[in-house]
Amino acid sequence: MIAVIKQLFSATGPLALSFDGYTPRQPQIDMAVAVAQALKNSSQLVVEAGTGTGKTFAYLAPALKSKGRTIISTGSKALQEQLYHRDLPQLVKALSATKKTALLKGRANYLCTYRLNQHVAHVPTDDPDVMHQLAMVAKFASETQSGDLADCIGIEDDAKVLPYVNSTADNCLGKECPDFQECYIRKARLTAAEADVVVINHHLFFADMAVKESGFAELMPTADAYIFDEAHQLSEIASDYFGESVSTKKLVDLINDLRAIYRAEIPDMLQLGKSLNKLETSVADLRLQFGVDGSRGDWREKLSDKQICAALHRVISDLDFVYQVLKLCLDRSDKIEHPFERALAFKGQLERVFDTAQTGFSYWYETTRRFLTINITPLNVSAKFSQMMQGTGAAFVFTSATLSVDNKLDHFNASLGLKPAQSMMVDSPFDYPNQALLCLPRYLPESHADNMPHAIVKLTLELIKSAQGRCFVLFTSYRMMHLVAEGLTTQIDYPVYMQGQMSKRIILEKFTRHGNAVLLGTASFWEGVDVRGSTLSCVIIDKLPFAAPDDPLLQAKMQDCQMQGKDPFAHIQLPQAVIALKQGVGRLIRDSKDKGVLVICDNRLVTRQYGQVFLKSLPAMRRTRSLEVANTFLQQIN
Repeated sequence: MIAVIKQLFSATGPLALSFDGYTPRQPQIDMAVAVAQALKNSSQLVVEAGTGTGKTFAYLAPALKSKGRTIISTGSKALQEQLYHRDLPQLVKALSATKKTALLKGRANYLCTYRLNQHVAHVPTDDPDVMHQLAMVAKFASETQSGDLADCIGIEDDAKVLPYVNSTADNCLGKECPDFQECYIRKARLTAAEADVVVINHHLFFADMAVKESGFAELMPTADAYIFDEAHQLSEIASDYFGESVSTKKLVDLINDLRAIYRAEIPDMLQLGKSLNKLETSVADLRLQFGVDGSRGDWREKLSDKQICAALHRVISDLDFVYQVLKLCLDRSDKIEHPFERALAFKGQLERVFDTAQTGFSYWYETTRRFLTINITPLNVSAKFSQMMQGTGAAFVFTSATLSVDNKLDHFNASLGLKPAQSMMVDSPFDYPNQALLCLPRYLPESHADNMPHAIVKLTLELIKSAQGRCFVLFTSYRMMHLVAEGLTTQIDYPVYMQGQMSKRIILEKFTRHGNAVLLGTASFWEGVDVRGSTLSCVIIDKLPFAAPDDPLLQAKMQDCQMQGKDPFAHIQLPQAVIALKQGVGRLIRDSKDKGVLVICDNRLVTRQYGQVFLKSLPAMRRTRSLEVANTFLQQIN
């Protein structure tokens, strides 16, 4: 097998014959050999593969050549689609592989024709956006083969219409649905069950684990090997699925579903209409108890607030009343039974949020502009994840460009309870000393100082001028992003695109198409963004991405760490921040021909001892403290 893999990646192999400009890269070959061995031996492998290694082909080729079924899981839908629609077909063709491939997404990504028809017949709202989007989805429904809503042009990830045209595990009717035979999720799962290589994402993987644990049929087929790309996200996503959360958004969805049934099936049941209105008011009132802006905090603290407790009890009481009314409607419509069970399940969940006595969990809440979510999250998922892996007997491969901290993989392995047969760190083939310059500017205020936004605006204006636009400015907070945006937009001639103005995909398209633009973004632009060539010459980072100290989940993890006699800063805060910074830095050099400047506006890299841990974890770029040197480098590139 090893000889076969080496031949695939050789100068005379099928990849060299199929791809123009292909040259063998030893790091890629080393990784591919290690993956092939892990798949053959059903063992664990952890690989940090620097940007440009070609890690995608390094794990796809062994998967296509192995004997068993492989599930490949990615961190984002964007990478999932790129893998399935671009990388896999290219490689299948190059290797003349005969394996069947399939793409499987979470339920919310597929059109539910039953719910679409229901809401087209009885439009659920007078919101013109929803009405317009319903018409677009109805047109898409008549043309689509896959039902994948990502293919519906004009419908973004956050479109208002989505709850009306997709299904959730709560509102899906399953085999009782009149459209069951034509169901797109069902078809996608059947295709996946017959495929040899299935591309999923981490959220679906853990949703599947949760479903299997509850004793229901699985969402995806079992496999001989699991390969996780963007594996640095796994422990955080696992925490969400191994815990429990209750959201007023799901409650509002239930109210909307019941209202549609009431209007279409039993309009004379006036008591149901009134009880739904009353519940809707009490849910909105509960959300208002938390103020207007989005926030997150300790749920235990909020439970000591009598007004919040009273508002929550009102929701439970009004939900109970809806439940009692639904009992009377059960023989009036066969569509009532499912939401009737959902109402009962919600009631149980809401009553459980008063019980915060369990140890080893963080109890926290989060509000958006419209909704409240209460979470019960385990502080450590390593034992559970480790147990789950052992139960499968399969091979497990974990890879990402950002797994190590201070050139060690200990933090990542511990977070998931891994005991890999092999761990390796494969260096990037890029020539960082010549391609990139790292600037840590002198004379900056402290990162939390009041005049910091002004200082960032000043240096960013200089860099934008030298780079002729072509800048990413990445922030650790929305507040700083908005303050800097105000200072920039009035003083430069280049277009400034800011996160939140439109969807991430459209912002990136506009930035790339223009060629001389400036992009301002927070967390979601620090990773999974691939802009190659001269369109991006400079990445500016406002400060080291330590998680907010008042984050309730972080606080609970730090207390737990302290109780074990460990240093929470060294074991939790620092490793998380190093990995997040490496992700942001990774936006700059994406290709062997790219050149650029990275500017990190945080004195702590130089003034604090832990600054060395960050610097040692970054690629080996030339360094300077002089903004003048950085500007000269940019002017030479452009």
